[in-house]
Amino acid sequence: MSDQTQEQGTSQPRRVVVVGAGMAGVQTAVALREQGFTGTVTMIGAEPHQPYDRPPLSKAVLLGKAEGSAFDVDFEALGLELRLGCEALALRPEAHVLDTSAGPVPYDVLVLATGAEPVRLPGTEGVPGVHLLRTLDDAERLRPVLAEQHDIVVVGAGWIGAEFATAARGAGCAVTVVEAADRPLAGALPAEVAAPMTAWYADSGTELRTRARVERVEPGAVVLDDGTRLPAGAVVVGIGARPATAWLAGSGIALGEHGDVLADDHLRTSAPQVYAVGDCASFPSRRYGERLMIHHWDNALQGPRTVAANIVGPGPAVYDPVPYFWSEQFGRFVQYAGHHRHADTTLWRGDPTGPAWTVCWLREGRLVALLAVGRPRDLAQGRRLIESGTPMDAGLLTDPSRPLKAATA
Repeated sequence: MSDQTQEQGTSQPRRVVVVGAGMAGVQTAVALREQGFTGTVTMIGAEPHQPYDRPPLSKAVLLGKAEGSAFDVDFEALGLELRLGCEALALRPEAHVLDTSAGPVPYDVLVLATGAEPVRLPGTEGVPGVHLLRTLDDAERLRPVLAEQHDIVVVGAGWIGAEFATAARGAGCAVTVVEAADRPLAGALPAEVAAPMTAWYADSGTELRTRARVERVEPGAVVLDDGTRLPAGAVVVGIGARPATAWLAGSGIALGEHGDVLADDHLRTSAPQVYAVGDCASFPSRRYGERLMIHHWDNALQGPRTVAANIVGPGPAVYDPVPYFWSEQFGRFVQYAGHHRHADTTLWRGDPTGPAWTVCWLREGRLVALLAVGRPRDLAQGRRLIESGTPMDAGLLTDPSRPLKAATA
């Protein structure tokens, strides 16, 4: 079957290989079957475990309330071949071959879904007691640490740091969070929006140290750059993640400055018959007028449907979602939808010192993003308003007693 025939969508490819067995990879394989693909689908997973969902790792799995979070997918019934404990090593697009630790794997269409890997704290490689929280094995190594109620230092006050601190406090551990910036979530939210969240740490009994940098980690202690020594039976590092794409070096696949696979708006890469989806990729958003790289669960759920549609045909399907994510931290349910970077107006619904409030970002009178704390109805209605581009009435929008959908212009 020629590439030209496949590109024209007149016939399905015979063999689709999906690299990565996380959410994006599994959902791509499932979507292919749901959309009528009858060829071979092979999933390559580096971990030996059955494919699993990651959000529970920082919650139920970590606290011992669940043994795992395997996807509820009958791979055998769907005719999906799993090759687990198999690492992708290199890609030869001109030969349509994926090189793996178990040998070469030929493909007609390849889907890159390798996700992201956590950024490590320099100088901590091999230091005992330093942990990441990305995989099932990570969560299982941390579970006894929480059970023994160690003093824990968390490096990074981002989403994962806050979620882990929440779990550790719930387990009865003494927790100190160290953040180099002047506030939590500095890379994700404007200062005035993140400011109310600072109090959440103290309210939960978590010590938050901002403008603090780690000088070094020693057995039993974290030393800050001002000489402060923090007792630490364990250290958990949550300072970000980068696309897991180093193995693509030399393949000719175009990568961005952060190592992200540069996909187009159909999630196609620079190589013929190679797609990219989920945390490892970025894509151009017509809605927001810029390239987005989204390291969140919903992106790994939605993108695969577009990939499958473009593989099965007749296509091409365009990927331009309203980004969405959620987080549970310090007894609060936090949800975010959209992309606020180019907003020209910020409006508040409710008192940010209270238990429930929402921040809305507008551009030219239209909602482009919102953050909802304990107000899931705002999130649900706001997400639809972002998608529709409906003009909003700013005066009505700031009334928290009025449904968001009733605040249109």
